[in-house]
Amino acid sequence: MGAVMVSDIIVTPLRRVAVAGGDVLHAMKSADTGYVDFGEAYFSLIEHGKTKAWKRHLRMTLNLVVPIGSVKFVFMDDGGKFREEVIGGARYIRLTVPPGIWFGFKGLAKPHSLILNVADIPHNPDEVERKVFAEIDYEWGDE
Repeated sequence: MGAVMVSDIIVTPLRRVAVAGGDVLHAMKSADTGYVDFGEAYFSLIEHGKTKAWKRHLRMTLNLVVPIGSVKFVFMDDGGKFREEVIGGARYIRLTVPPGIWFGFKGLAKPHSLILNVADIPHNPDEVERKVFAEIDYEWGDE
């Protein structure tokens, strides 16, 4: 794996279409910037005030969308540079995260937030590295 930097993360604005009875929230099309391939799509719930960290994928490209709630994502490259992105209802975007970036996330909305990942490969526990929470020195703060 070559040097991957937090600056390699792509931010893509997404469309939210107002429709009577409930909005339509776009997530990803195969023609979008950041689309690599399709392996699987899955949802993760994160409770308000809870933090899940740290892991990095060695081969998987993540495409992260928060259609419900608000989530603070923190990314770190091997150079120790951090990048924060808060996404959700107020900032409806997609984050495309290349393999090799350490990340964690914190739920900011009550009672929970919903994260969608459209990944280019199916989940494989052998391509994920993990660190315990205290191994990366980062102050998550109180949002």
